[in-house]
Amino acid sequence: MVEPGVAPVAAPVVKRPRGRTALLIAAAAVLGIAGGTAVGYDVQAGRAPTPLPALSQPDLAYPAKALPADKAPDPLPASQDRRVRTDGDLRKLLADRPAGWSEDKAALGFRDGWLNVDEYALTFRDKGAQYEYFLEFDMRRIAGAAWKRGQYRTAETYLVQFRSGVEQEARDLAEGQRSYMPGTEFGAGNDGDPLKGSGNGRYYLYEVERKPGYLPSYRARAIVYRGDIMADINIYDTVPISKKDIRTLAERQLERL
Repeated sequence: MVEPGVAPVAAPVVKRPRGRTALLIAAAAVLGIAGGTAVGYDVQAGRAPTPLPALSQPDLAYPAKALPADKAPDPLPASQDRRVRTDGDLRKLLADRPAGWSEDKAALGFRDGWLNVDEYALTFRDKGAQYEYFLEFDMRRIAGAAWKRGQYRTAETYLVQFRSGVEQEARDLAEGQRSYMPGTEFGAGNDGDPLKGSGNGRYYLYEVERKPGYLPSYRARAIVYRGDIMADINIYDTVPISKKDIRTLAERQLERL
């Protein structure tokens, strides 16, 4: 009995140790898994081995019978099958030499319409870095033509083909070249003009280079790609080159691609 005016004293509570039940449950689960695994291994070990299927299974060939000749689909024409055009002789995709031009036999590196990777890299100012890029990104081959007209005007066309794959290296090379053309150190110093009908090509007139004791140097360039091929067209002269001159050569090459 509690005396009047005196607050009742709460009975002490005995606390249960934390985690004991959880530890017991976890231990039981581990033992159950281990036991199940052991039983599974024992059952599997007692079974006869299942033979693997033969590596050669002719019954899986498809179709079982070839279609009759009158029902087999016709192959794609060359105009629709891009690989028919690009897997053949790449030199046949070079535009024909324009009237009034002649073959430039003095051009370095050209041998029967083919060019080595290192020789094409020499046409760039940063030759070493460009050569490493070509080796790294699966360049396949380069076809080229060199022409001349008059005393000093020359033209060079390169078709740079990469191996087909997931990456579109021809596109990347063309976009990389165009990206520095607005600069003056390696480029033309301007944004160029779009090549009509190409969707991605542009042509440029470079700023004139003058050095004491030398004739002035003018250059024009066009860059365009189709599939796994990038076309690189250049004109050089000691007198100004018009936009029409480089555009005409680029359009002729684009038609062939």
